[in-house]
Order: sequence, then C-alpha cells, then structure tokens
Amino acid sequence: MQQQLTLRLLPSQAAGPDNISEQIAIQLSVNKEAVNGYYIIKQSIDARGKQPWINLTVIAFINEPAQQRTLAPFIYKDVHDANHQVIIAGAGPAGLFAALQLIELGIKPVIVERGKDVRARRRDLAALNKEGEVNPESNYCFGEGGAGTYSDGKLYTRSSKRGNIDRILQLFVRFGADEKILYQSHPHIGTNKLPQIITAMREQILSCGGVIHFETKLTNLIIRDGELKGIEVNHKDVLYADAVILATGHSARDLFELLHQNNILIEAKPFALGVRIEHPQALIDSIQYRCYSTPKPGEVGRGPFLPPASYSLVEQVQGKGVFSFCMCPGGIIAPASTAPGELVVNGWSPSKRNNAFANSGMVVTVDVKDAADYFKAEFRKQSQSTQKIHTDEQDPLLLMKFQQAIEQKAFIAGGGNLVAPSQRMADMFHNKVSSSLPSCSYLPGTNSTSLADVLPGFIFKDLQLAFKAFGEKMRGYFTNEAIVVATESRTSSPVRIPRNPDTLQHPQLKNLYPCGEGAGYAGGIVSAAMDGERVAVMIHRQLNHL
Repeated sequence: MQQQLTLRLLPSQAAGPDNISEQIAIQLSVNKEAVNGYYIIKQSIDARGKQPWINLTVIAFINEPAQQRTLAPFIYKDVHDANHQVIIAGAGPAGLFAALQLIELGIKPVIVERGKDVRARRRDLAALNKEGEVNPESNYCFGEGGAGTYSDGKLYTRSSKRGNIDRILQLFVRFGADEKILYQSHPHIGTNKLPQIITAMREQILSCGGVIHFETKLTNLIIRDGELKGIEVNHKDVLYADAVILATGHSARDLFELLHQNNILIEAKPFALGVRIEHPQALIDSIQYRCYSTPKPGEVGRGPFLPPASYSLVEQVQGKGVFSFCMCPGGIIAPASTAPGELVVNGWSPSKRNNAFANSGMVVTVDVKDAADYFKAEFRKQSQSTQKIHTDEQDPLLLMKFQQAIEQKAFIAGGGNLVAPSQRMADMFHNKVSSSLPSCSYLPGTNSTSLADVLPGFIFKDLQLAFKAFGEKMRGYFTNEAIVVATESRTSSPVRIPRNPDTLQHPQLKNLYPCGEGAGYAGGIVSAAMDGERVAVMIHRQLNHL
C-alpha cells in the first residue's frame, strides 16, 4: 500500500535513505523490510526551538513495489517550418521559458540576446572580478540565462497566482536540476550547476527549430500603422515576426530609453535600494541553530547534517519597508555593474553553499517622491554646478536615474576598479569610519569609508535603525564582525512597461508583449519563467483566434 505521512526527524535521522526508511517503519509500526521505498514531497527545517528538526512529508510504499516520482510530460514540436514566428528579446528565464512554451504550442521562437552564450560569459565575469573591467553587453546581468545564472539560482517565489510553480521546477529537473528542488521549501540550484542546465535548454530550443542570436542587441522597433512588425538589431539588420516579447531584464536601461524616446508608454516603478551585508556563516549558524559559532573541544557547531543557515528579515522604519533580499548562505558577494563608472553588488552561492561567509541584500523601498527629493537636495548642494539634476516626478525614468546616480557615487567612493565602499555594521550605526575592515568574499576589494556619503540620507538612516531592530530579533546579528558593502541596487526594475491585463500586449502598440522582471511583472527566476510561459500562451491564443 501507498502511505503519505509526515515525519519530524532529528537532522541525523534525516541524513540518508536508510535512516528515513527506518523512521517510516517506526511511525507505521511495521518491519523495516516492509518499507520498499519512498519519495519526499515536502521538506523544511524547523529551527525555532533549541533543537532543530527536519520536517518531511513522504509517500511510502509498504509491502508493494516502490515507484518513482511522476514528472509531467513535456512534448516539444518541430517548428522549423512553423506558420508563426515570435521574436524574443532576452535569453533570461522569461525569454527561455517563453521559447520552450512556444515550441510546445507549435510556434517558432527567435531569441535575440545582447550578451554571449553561458560559457563565453565566464571570461567577462573573470575580468569583472579580477581587473574591474565591465563589458556593457556581457556581465552578471546580460547574457544567456540572464541575471540568475551566475547569481545563485534561487527558485523560491510567492508568485503562485501567476502560474504553475511545480511545472517550472519540473522543467528545471528535465534539463538537469536535482530533484530536491521539487520538495525543498527554499529550492536552490547553485551558480556552478545552472550553466549546464541553461545549455540543455538552448540545445532543446535549437533542435526543435528555434533560433538564437547571441551578441545581437535590439536597437530599434519597426512600427507601421500602430503595429509592431519587427525589430532592428545591432543598428543594421531587421527581423520580422508576428509578435515581439520584451524579456530584457531589469537592467536594460537603453531599452527603457529607446521606448521613452519613441513615445511608447512606460512608467516609473518603485523598487528598493541599499547595501549587501556579510557575516561569517558560522555566526549566522550559531544564531539560527543555537549552536556555537566557533566550537571548542566538547562543543558542537552546526554539524554535518544541517545546511548553512539562512535568514529573512523585515522591519517598518519611519514609514519605509526595510528588508533582506536574496540571502546567500555560504555565499559570495560579486560585482554586478553593467556600465563603467557604476558600482553594483549582488550575491550568489554554489550548490553546496560551502563558502565561509553569509551575505544578504538589505534594502529600503524607494518611490518617485524619494527620488525627486534626493535630486532637489543634490541640486542645493551643487548650486554652482551646471550638471542637470532631474526632479520631475512625472518622468518615467526618474527612478532609473536615481538608481544610476547612487551607483556612480558608490563607484567614486570606492576609488575605482569596482572596489566597494564599505563599513563595519556597528560602526555604520555609530557614524564611525571603520579603522579596519573584516575579511570579505568580494574579490575586487573594499575601501573603508562613511556610507553616509554614498547612500541617500533616508536610506542610510533607515538602515541604521533597522540594523538595531534586526539585532534584537536575531541576537548577535548586530555586530562589527559584519561588513556592509554598497551598493545593492538591482533588486527589481525601476521601470514598468505597461500591458493590457486581458491581452498582455502593450496598450499603445499591438504585437508588443512586455514580459518578466524588466517589464515589472516578475521578481526572480521562477516568477519570470512563469510570466514567460503566460505570455507565450496568450500569443498562441491570439494568433489562432482562440
């Protein structure tokens, strides 16, 4: 018989298949030999008490042959000679999953990607980390797989209303991800494994007749009689299609400017900006698991049966939300700039999350009034300057310009070569420039400075107050062992490209389908993938008058 049951196990009890089978037998009061197998459908960690527990929900097979987990079938059609063709600008998760869905529906996708293929991107990322050289077309944000490929591969989302999360996770498994992502409460693939998965997706698209053009940048739109007929690429070639999906990601500033210059409606969208904070992983383990951060003889640290601990923090400060973002246990801080003279940091983890540090974005919500007030204050400081300061709250690019201005200020404060302005956490709270900085995973290096001279005043003050509040929630979190690195600014798109909720087309321009994180309709890999699929299905319905 098949039996679904929930197990509450010590980490050591959940450490292997034999141990779990034994616990199943104990709970069902049967001989262990009667348990012929099982598979996990849900796994989480409960670390609220002194003893952490592993919660497992399993399907067990008692006195009958065990079965494998059933995965959904994905049937990809030959679209070499398909009747319809759709251009997809961007090969991130929204673009790739839109392409796969179009192929399932019998439509030929043509992907144009400004960056390089996933393997070729590595050389440009190495230059970013080692020499501080930014390739504006190939970096952590631009290239095959999008921003998520080399920045962690977290697959956790709350966006269940936008699509089928299980379908997206099963597609990742089909293309090589570990089945663990199907049942873990916070699934994660790892930067070291994602490139192979993205490559497998590309090979599937190409084998079915889809087309992918790398180092091919959308530079203009071909519009006739209010309809989008195609796109110009690299300022010279033209591609035509039945529809165009814009899946260019949250950092495609030149695309936002192109739309604005062509009087195509876009809107400023509130986002969040702040810093990235890094602690020793052992310290976060000691807080979350209530173990010793530096075990002495006879003391026990996290041990071999628990993963590196993570955290999630949120606080309302002076009417603003301050929250942790993209927390990376056992992770690394990386430069995510997309243009010279700007400094952006992000975080990622390998699949084993075995780095010595834990880092997380810590950001404050920003709206158009905040940006306008900031620029007005800057104008007063630089009243003799001829520099143009933007203060128009109706400007749809206002928040993008605000984001860019802070990144440029951070670059200058770091001293160049992507060295990051930094401060110890307690020093930042006490408005003290750190006399020294702790070891940090950020390879380009850090420069001790006052982050009050880098961040807008309201963000700096809100972070100060939030640090103290977070220290009360997590005893030991507020410490000078932690380093604060500026600036975490690419949390989401500062621009929204509007679309009709019924057709998903742009309200002014027929055949243009804004999609994913860059258009303001997603916030991570899974939600972007779901949005890509949703747009692809809508295009199929409209092309076939369904």
